[in-house]
Amino acid sequence: METQKYNLQQPQIGTLLAWIDSKDIAIPEIQRPFVWDATKVRNLLDSIYKGFPIGYIITWLNPNVRLKDGSTSVGKKVLIDGQQRITALTAALKGQEVVTKEFKKVRIKIAFNPIEERFEVLTPVLSKEPKWISDISNLFTGPGNQYTFINDYLTKNQPENPDQVAANIGKLAGLVSMTIGMIDLAPELDIETVTEIFIRINSAGVELSQADFAMSKIAASEEYGGQLLRKAIDYFSHLAVAPEFYPFIRENDQEFTKTAFFKKMEWLKSEKEDLYDPTYTDVLRVAFTKEFQRGKLSDLVALLSGRNFETRKFEAEIAENSFGKLKKGVIDFMNETSFKRFLMAIRSAGFVTASMIRSQNAVNFAYIVYLTLKEQGEKPENIEHLVRRWYVMSVLTGRYSSSPESQFDLDIRRIGESSVEERLRDIEAGELSAAFWEASLIQSMNTSVASNPIFKVYLAAQVKAGDRGFLSRDITVQDLLLFRGDVHHVFPRNYLKKEGLSRGRYNQIANYVYMQQDINIQVSNRKPSIYFNEVLEQCKTGITKYGGITNEFELMENLHQNCVPETIFTMDVTNYDEFLIARRSLMAQKIKGYFESL
Repeated sequence: METQKYNLQQPQIGTLLAWIDSKDIAIPEIQRPFVWDATKVRNLLDSIYKGFPIGYIITWLNPNVRLKDGSTSVGKKVLIDGQQRITALTAALKGQEVVTKEFKKVRIKIAFNPIEERFEVLTPVLSKEPKWISDISNLFTGPGNQYTFINDYLTKNQPENPDQVAANIGKLAGLVSMTIGMIDLAPELDIETVTEIFIRINSAGVELSQADFAMSKIAASEEYGGQLLRKAIDYFSHLAVAPEFYPFIRENDQEFTKTAFFKKMEWLKSEKEDLYDPTYTDVLRVAFTKEFQRGKLSDLVALLSGRNFETRKFEAEIAENSFGKLKKGVIDFMNETSFKRFLMAIRSAGFVTASMIRSQNAVNFAYIVYLTLKEQGEKPENIEHLVRRWYVMSVLTGRYSSSPESQFDLDIRRIGESSVEERLRDIEAGELSAAFWEASLIQSMNTSVASNPIFKVYLAAQVKAGDRGFLSRDITVQDLLLFRGDVHHVFPRNYLKKEGLSRGRYNQIANYVYMQQDINIQVSNRKPSIYFNEVLEQCKTGITKYGGITNEFELMENLHQNCVPETIFTMDVTNYDEFLIARRSLMAQKIKGYFESL
């Protein structure tokens, strides 16, 4: 018979907030950003006041952990769902500051009109209206008692129905006595079961991120410095996107600025690179996979809890060692030299803008490869070679597009059994065969999506080769990418539209080139057989119309660099399919030559 997987409680709101204060429930610390706006806080208070349901709070009891001396440490409850609601209640009823998505500390003040029984977000206008209790937290945390508060209000306002108004203020004060549903999930449940329960309970079907599980687990473990570790992960990922956030940390989190974490991330304060802006999930995934030789974040949650996978018991020593390994992985991730040299390797493969990075997980695993090789003492030039090749292989094959955790797990274990180089060689032999280059790759280019990863690899190949833009004499593809050049069509879009072709037909990546805007304007809606012969004419006369090419040899070289078939000079709409087939083949050949050169 199946045992019940949860326990249902209905604590009073005041009791729940007291549990948070006493840390009987380990809510992720207040530094975690609060994403609700003030209107949502007002609506929550209004719903509670009116007796409407506000959903369940879900907690997961940490397992009891066996200590080194043989005694047992009783687990705390970790908040799984309800952080925003609890933070909103803490802000509105207790007057505590919250940290916004921009990591700024603010006070959210909710006003209440006991005559009309209305809640509103406090505004300067409302703060001057005596009929409004400008900040309801004063009723719960201010000096005096409820009766004094009510008498003061009645004296100031002299309402027509003082008994009803007094009752309404009393009802407001009674918010902390209202009950809230809380589901306690059993400690023996694994993360997959908890995730399934969460999704079934949550009416919106919101996915529960395993990274969020891990972050909650980290923050709840004070004995192993979990809160500082979690801040380090959060702060680093925020600084990577917004370096201007650095002064906020320095001025508002003195405890954190004294840690090794802060010193390791100081270099981000002036960093403008945006090729790889890791989220907290990315930091966790890379640090965990590299240090633990595992790819599934559910394993991290278990290890941080102290799980012994052999005995299925929980041991403090395993939890302590796991926190130590994760801390090392996070610090290694943050290392300025490692981070910058890794990005240099990716850039040297031709990926020079953030828009060319279409798979964050491919970048994540490439960084794992870099950190692994660096720790093994591999020569820098060989590290760069293997990182470039691994990354491009991952993008070409879509290796981490579906079930990335399982693929991470498989690859890191195989690397541990042999080496990066041997694992890469095995993958190439299995997935980059002649059939891939001559058929699969060509077929994958039958798409209209300009953000297609294969097209990005093709552009990287052009960058690495130093190719010129389409019909350009001096401007390179890299110049056009870096300075926001645009994708245009070899067979002009308006020409093909006029000939009756659908959007999916004229917008094919085999019809895309990076071209200077002034050249594209001159091409207009002319068919290739017209404008290419005009380019030939300019090579004879030296009078330029389409870019600066005035030499037939340079023209043919430009076609070769842009994988445009030489038959283009006589082509019109009747040859369009023939053109696409020929160009896809040329693009595939270019990508293959590029990959082999990495």
